[in-house]
Amino acid sequence: MLNIVKIGGNVIDDEAQLAQFLSDFSAVHGFKVLVHGGGKLATKLCDALHIPTQMLDGRRVTDAETLKVVSMVYAGWISKSIVAQLYALGCHAVGLSGADGNAIPATRRSPVPVDYGFVGDVNPGRVNTKFIRSLLEQGLVPVFSAITHDAHGSLLNSNADSVASSLAIAMSELTPTRLIFCFEKNGVLRNPNDDTSAIPEITRELYEKYKACGAISGGMIPKIDSAFKAIAFGVQEVVIGHAKNLNKGGGTTIRNA
Repeated sequence: MLNIVKIGGNVIDDEAQLAQFLSDFSAVHGFKVLVHGGGKLATKLCDALHIPTQMLDGRRVTDAETLKVVSMVYAGWISKSIVAQLYALGCHAVGLSGADGNAIPATRRSPVPVDYGFVGDVNPGRVNTKFIRSLLEQGLVPVFSAITHDAHGSLLNSNADSVASSLAIAMSELTPTRLIFCFEKNGVLRNPNDDTSAIPEITRELYEKYKACGAISGGMIPKIDSAFKAIAFGVQEVVIGHAKNLNKGGGTTIRNA
């Protein structure tokens, strides 16, 4: 079983949480891939450089100057810091962007109806599974930032959940694959204000019900959409849960029925 694990920015922003998560991740047996988000560091650096941060519907608009910053932060400092910590734990990690080894080509998102700038959408069919498999077979653990490329010389800023989902879909054609989203909540919650209300298993019908009444909203919607897409295209199981529970079970599970 290949485990593709995605960690969110809130975990990255907390040194103690990140250290514990990486310790748990290093203990995961078998083949594994880590995908990470960016946290708040890119926004702080943009502020220090007087580069305006533009958000539309909760998503970052990536203009040319912002692209430079997020590439330096995500594929540079955060990526290499994670790799260094994993090596200290005996985990042979290699930090990569989507441009490395042509691992994750993407297509720049259409400016219609909303122009998000240098933002890339990933097609699982274009993921370089041969390259990723070769790394895994060498005993290496790929650590991917969500910086991709358009195959025409430009880097792109992609959604980390979508990158993780696309990697899982692509690799599931080669080997049974599990996708795990780790963030700061205990799973998909019935009540967003009650962290003990995690739904153990969610179906499409239940998802639509909770979305309609507003219990599931905001950033959780694209995460669950990515999960159902992964299941539909061959991923065996998706788990959404707290980073501290990576090896303890729990969270919300979506299975290929």
